Amino acid sequence: MSTSYTLEITVISGENIRKNRKPVKKDAFVVIRTDSHKFYTTKMDAGGGSYPAWNEKVAVDMPMHARFITVEVQCKTSGGSKTVGTARVPLSDFVGGYVPQNYLHFLSYRLRDCNGERNGIINISVRAKVPEYASCSRAEIGVPLALGETYSGGVVTGVPIWCAYPAKF
Repeated sequence: MSTSYTLEITVISGENIRKNRKPVKKDAFVVIRTDSHKFYTTKMDAGGGSYPAWNEKVAVDMPMHARFITVEVQCKTSGGSKTVGTARVPLSDFVGGYVPQNYLHFLSYRLRDCNGERNGIINISVRAKVPEYASCSRAEIGVPLALGETYSGGVVTGVPIWCAYPAKF
């Protein structure tokens, strides 16, 4: 049994990205971190300024117990790299619940600088590739539905009720 799944994250673009309250001029890139301390990096956008565009797909291996990813926009400086904005993205936004498997989500998150102040927006798309046997995250209640001699794969659910009058069809 697998203990992980894959997220296909496409880092699309950023909006109004600033460094020290001034618009970023060039060399912005994105680092995606998991809570298992793995990280993935996009290429630098050399000319996008404070509205960079990456359109880069990253395959991120996630453990089943993970709860979030961190998306950091960084900028190359003469002294190395500086984080200019961070967003902590809960996996519950696109994994589990009532969303169909392999559904493509287009999401935007507010970035915050190291002081917690607003510093732009990051636009991403995410598709969770969950193994077939791990896709059933909640118990199914009901009776298997069979049509004729073949099993259809569906489940019939219902609540029994008592009625004092006989049913007429």
